[in-house]
Amino acid sequence: MMAQQVRYRVGVLFGGRSSEHAVSLASARTVMHALRQAGHEVIPIGISPTGQWLLQPDGWLRLAAGEPRPLPHDKTAQNRWEPPTLPPLDLIFPVLHGPYGEDGTVQGLLEMVGLPYVGSGVLASAAAMDKAIARRLFASDGLPQVRYRVVRQQEWQAAPTTAVQRIEQELSYPLFLKPANMGSSVGVSKVVSRAQLEPAMWTALRYDRKVLVEEAVPAAREIEVSVLGNEQPEASVAGEIVPANEFYDYNAKYESAGSQLLIPARLEESEQQQLQRYAVRAFQALECEGMARVDFLLDGQSGRIYLNEVNTLPGFTHISMYPKLWEASGLSCAMLVHRLLELAMERFQARQALSTGR
Repeated sequence: MMAQQVRYRVGVLFGGRSSEHAVSLASARTVMHALRQAGHEVIPIGISPTGQWLLQPDGWLRLAAGEPRPLPHDKTAQNRWEPPTLPPLDLIFPVLHGPYGEDGTVQGLLEMVGLPYVGSGVLASAAAMDKAIARRLFASDGLPQVRYRVVRQQEWQAAPTTAVQRIEQELSYPLFLKPANMGSSVGVSKVVSRAQLEPAMWTALRYDRKVLVEEAVPAAREIEVSVLGNEQPEASVAGEIVPANEFYDYNAKYESAGSQLLIPARLEESEQQQLQRYAVRAFQALECEGMARVDFLLDGQSGRIYLNEVNTLPGFTHISMYPKLWEASGLSCAMLVHRLLELAMERFQARQALSTGR
């Protein structure tokens, strides 16, 4: 057990309605184990794929076993949400990836009920989740990015041929197509020709009404940096991902054993420092708090750095980069989750000190 002055009663919120439900279960196992190691009391709060809040003691076991049915006496119907009666808690640790958890929705709920929570607030969570909005904010701060175009569902359905022509006028193959509001590389496709563009667009539109189309980086190296803090964030050492597949898709992240994590990344010291500076700037550009993983693409030919995205609720699975990078930087997983609780309480207390009247 880690020496500390405060022992918190922490509600760990996991599962959720997004396609990243299974990833959330794996992350929650790691987080709950680390919280217990740090000496905190853990209260598991599961959310099923249909939105039921599983507050009974066996809720975690039922979700982990793949049984998302409502538990006895659960009044929540599939098409009607009723606010759950939460047990007494000091704060919430959300471990929800993707929509309905990482996008500001749960953060807004917790703000309304007055519960401190780990991670970024409503604004930063929503902005980081929407890759198109995030890119605008990064551009305003002068951060380096690849060329891109946003295609909306209505534009594509009304005139797909015209949309393809506009993409080809502005960008060059190969391209990546991504749902604007999704994580874990769900719905992402790489296309090298017009023939592949249309099916890739329909795949992305299954998950969002807005698609980000980006130019691929030549011989791209995937570099990630973890950031921790509130007003004065710090960056970890950088790590590199060598994906098992052509790019770091969902399979390469969570299902294939062939992907390699190189920590620290094979970089010159000047490159390492530049990535850390960019990571902190990206964190601040979105007004993040608590934690975030910042992902970069490094041009394998020119060495140029491109900011890819910011993940405000990064994975905490046994292969996830966020805790691994901090471990390599001298912070164990137990110490990391404890620090995240401290940051959450610091932010909550600062907000409580503000006046809400005239």
